[in-house]
Parts: sequence; structure tokens; C-alpha cells
Amino acid sequence: MSSLKQLDPAVCNVKVTPGAVVCLEADYQGEVTIGARTVIHPKARIIAEAGPIIIGEGNLIEEQAQIINRLPEGTEPGEEPQVMVIGNSNVFEVDSYCQATKVGDNNVLEAKSHVGAGVELTRGCVIGSLCSITCPQVVSENTVIYGDELQRRNQSEKPAPQGLQLDFLMKILPNYHHLIKPKKKVAV
Repeated sequence: MSSLKQLDPAVCNVKVTPGAVVCLEADYQGEVTIGARTVIHPKARIIAEAGPIIIGEGNLIEEQAQIINRLPEGTEPGEEPQVMVIGNSNVFEVDSYCQATKVGDNNVLEAKSHVGAGVELTRGCVIGSLCSITCPQVVSENTVIYGDELQRRNQSEKPAPQGLQLDFLMKILPNYHHLIKPKKKVAV
């Protein structure tokens, strides 16, 4: 028996767009759609319990990052599915935790940051290392949250794109990890 874990089709439905690099060694549960040029490292967790998670293009999801669409407390399974949408060009650094209802484009969740349910990140937001935002709110564009007291400031430009890092990882990761391949369409 192989030591490589296999995706259980009864628990997981991962759709990978061509051009994405999605490591099999990550933990996937539920219905997950992954856009082109998105890189998912091994040991990341993407859990779609309350409904599907749709991840856009050009996202970087690092080791031990967690993206979780969980049922709110008191909600029974089987009720209306809640879709979690993650836009394009976002970075989820090592050990970040995201349960946001919506993540726009060009956001950065730094190492060990925590974004709770009911939070919506718009565009160009940076959640600093060790910062935790758990009260439902919409974080306005280009907001940086940092420090022990969760100070906020606006930045004049959106966070720098991770294009070079994505290109590098797209070349290197397939050499060292098993990937989930896009499913080929069957001609009828």
C-alpha cells in the first residue's frame, strides 16, 4: 500500500484549472475549485464544509495555511450552501487562517494571521503577522492591519504581485511533490 494519501471522492471534489500547481499532500475536503496560476503548497488545508470554495487565479497558498468554509454554530448541515469566494492574486502565508466570507483581489494574510467568519476583505488589504480579526466587518480597500493592538492605516498602493515567486514555485514544486492534475474532458 502506498504511503501517499489519495483524495477520497466521497469527501472531496477538487477541480483544478490547467496552469495551477496543486500539491496532493495538502488536505482538501468538500467542493473546491482552483483557478489557473494558483499554487497550493503541501500541508495547506482547504476545507469546504458549509459549501463550495472557489479560488481565483494567481493565488499563493503556503504551508499550513488554512482556508475554511465552516458551518456557523447552530446551523444544521443540509441548509442552503454558503459559497466562499477568493479572488485573484492573494497570498496566504505560512500558518495563516482564513474563514472570511469573501476575499477580494491582491490581499495578503501574513504568517500566523487569523481572519474569522463574517469578515470580508476587499482589495489590497494586508493582515499583519499574528493579527486576528474575528468580528464581522468589511475591511476597506488598501487597509493594513498590524501590531499588538490591531492598528490600521491605508497604504497608497496595493501589495506587490507575487508573479516571480509563482513562476519559480510552478517550476520547482512538480519536481518534489505529487500534484493534482486537471481532469481531461471526455469527448462525446
